[in-house]
Amino acid sequence: MKVRNCKECGKLFQYDGISKLCYRCRKKDDEDFRKVKEYLYENPKETITVVSEETQVPEDKILRYLREGKLEIVGENPGILLDCESCGKSIRTGRYCEQCARALERGFKGDGEREKERKPQERSTRERMHIAQMKNKRK
Repeated sequence: MKVRNCKECGKLFQYDGISKLCYRCRKKDDEDFRKVKEYLYENPKETITVVSEETQVPEDKILRYLREGKLEIVGENPGILLDCESCGKSIRTGRYCEQCARALERGFKGDGEREKERKPQERSTRERMHIAQMKNKRK
């Protein structure tokens, strides 16, 4: 059983491997998300400040929903701006634009392939046995 501190309230809770929030804060977060989602459905062109004021949900939480991919900016909404963390290009959801996400993915895949090449070749059982026998003969 893993125990962690809630990122929202700081209380200890049993960590489920998914959420960094305790049950109460997760329930409140889900309710806040529902409020924001419903408000944006009815008012898709509103600014993030207005959405925050009308729903009583902090702006940083709304931005987190966008970064996590829970919300997406639909159409041309000048009131909500989200930038790629790598190049600064405007994006609709997530943390990276498509080009930067692909570049990161290629980089990760490339590192894995290079890691395989760096690993020493496994010796066969026969070779290991031969070396062990030679060591025993020297003694």
